[in-house]
Amino acid sequence: MKTFKQKGGPFKERPYFDLQDIEQICADELRALNLLPSDPAPIRIERFIEKRFGVSPVYEELPEGVLGYSEFGAKGVKAVVIARALAEDESTAAARRVSTTLAHEAGHGLLHAYLFALGAPQRGIFGSEVTEPKILCRTVPLSGVATGQNKYGGQWWEFQANQAIGALLLPRQLVGKAVKAMLTPVGSLEVAHSLPTENREKAATLVADVFDVNRVVARIRLQELYPVDRGQLTL
Repeated sequence: MKTFKQKGGPFKERPYFDLQDIEQICADELRALNLLPSDPAPIRIERFIEKRFGVSPVYEELPEGVLGYSEFGAKGVKAVVIARALAEDESTAAARRVSTTLAHEAGHGLLHAYLFALGAPQRGIFGSEVTEPKILCRTVPLSGVATGQNKYGGQWWEFQANQAIGALLLPRQLVGKAVKAMLTPVGSLEVAHSLPTENREKAATLVADVFDVNRVVARIRLQELYPVDRGQLTL
């Protein structure tokens, strides 16, 4: 991991991760806790938070538009709080959005907890007065994608936590196994693979069902792993 000193902003330094870094961190953490399945299956993200950070996610009334937050102390994550409104919605889409939000908060815990040991961020990161260091997440757009009312502010810490959503809920190797029959080999050695355009929606539906995520999450993850512009992914 590379870091850069920050002259402005809430943190004293900024860590740099590329997507492969984040994927490796998340896969290693899941594997260390025996929560990385050998075959495609939903990731037990709430259990991951409990085992990795020693806290159980709690569900509370939060201000409108706030999906959740992570609270930090000198030793790391102190609490993960999710909007009760999400948990009270009994639809499949809402249950899957809870998982996405939990993965986003877990991403903050894995990638950013150490920053709080360097010095608490300024109040501006939270948008309100707080008594404990928190990262308050008003929206959880995946990989910086914003649609409709789901606005993405461009903060690097949110972008990194968004990338951790796919890495935690849709590990690269497991997604590859799930969609293997829909891939096309690329190159003479057939080491790289592409996901043809005609198979993308079918693959997104399969991935959403197998990993118990919303289809938009599956689509974005497939674009990360099998980008349309390059048409290939080395597995």
